[in-house]
Amino acid sequence: MDKVSEQYEAYPYPERNPADERKRLITGSPSHPLEMDHFLWGGKRDWSQPLRALVAGGGTGDALIQMAAVLTAAGRPYEITYLDLSRASRSIAEERAKVRGLTGIRFETGSLLDATNYGTFDYIDCCGVLHHLPEPQAGFDALARALAPEGGIGLMVYAPYGRSGVYPLQEAFGTMTEGMSPKVRLKTAKAVYEKLPDGHPFKRNPHLVDHEQSDAGFYDLLLHSQDRPYVIGDLIAALEAAGLAFVGAPQAGLYDPARFLPDGVTLPDGIDQAQRMALAERLDGTIKTHVIYAAPKDRVIPVPGKDMASVPHLKGVSGADLSREVARKGEITIARGSEKTRRTISRDVAPLLAGIDGRKPLSALAQAARLDPLAFNALWRPAERILVQAGILLYSRLLG
Repeated sequence: MDKVSEQYEAYPYPERNPADERKRLITGSPSHPLEMDHFLWGGKRDWSQPLRALVAGGGTGDALIQMAAVLTAAGRPYEITYLDLSRASRSIAEERAKVRGLTGIRFETGSLLDATNYGTFDYIDCCGVLHHLPEPQAGFDALARALAPEGGIGLMVYAPYGRSGVYPLQEAFGTMTEGMSPKVRLKTAKAVYEKLPDGHPFKRNPHLVDHEQSDAGFYDLLLHSQDRPYVIGDLIAALEAAGLAFVGAPQAGLYDPARFLPDGVTLPDGIDQAQRMALAERLDGTIKTHVIYAAPKDRVIPVPGKDMASVPHLKGVSGADLSREVARKGEITIARGSEKTRRTISRDVAPLLAGIDGRKPLSALAQAARLDPLAFNALWRPAERILVQAGILLYSRLLG
């Protein structure tokens, strides 16, 4: 058994207790159906048609459970294939699905490099896996081959700057624990970690917490034997080499360098989207993962929210709460870990936000506010841009 397989059999990641499914649903990006619809189908997917999805390298099941639970609650049909090399991880994912009573899931033990053996998919989730492959590009290529022409992928890979201090420790621990069993390796590394100076770059990095949350988290972060991070430019290049294109990011605002520019300063002419994103990543310095959506290069995706029949949703906040915040402050606070950013939004938008319930189209919001389309767009579009960039606003007809 190789070291990666040995790791996930001993310490399935992330650490999950199936019994917890009775009291909470873990949600996130990518692979929330609302988010998938927004970025991959312009908020216009026909959800009466079954979603054929692959969770490639599904681990202990976070993406699987989120997708299946949300679609089940919405009464939408789906067929999801879970695929992972770790039998221990698969067992936990299966039990989580069983506790929730989720059906429509096929569990398979195998490699994502063989994804086409399991069918062709409208959607593929691949989180925290590609950067652990011996040849990551082979993984990008395999997923692209398994994707339907009108499909898309949601993926996460590690980024280097926000993981400052991780890779020297991985190398050091790898050398020190060579030949040890996983349990002894973990015990040894934890003991050494306690003796590291407080000034070590890893200990001074406030953005990394997995090592404090569980043994599996410590092992995955600091004892992984195969871990290649991507700057955003290299990620976009890997997609392109596989015949895919970057189509959006839930936290798009992270990749906008304009947020760092002083008043009156603009970027030089000729900087394309990939260069802008790379510049923002270098200036930010805290991005530890890239969460993005991709689709076949030749796909044309409708612009989300472009027409008044589009249905807006708010993620992570209710329309009433967001409306009150905007009405009171004329701004919103965007939190990312310990970082907080404030963005100005017109107080006049508050009544529109209060009406968002995931079922009313933009036309209904405009009608309730007694705004004609021209007046509505003048008020709505600046706020929409801020909310979409923050990952708060999405368009989808999931709820009908």
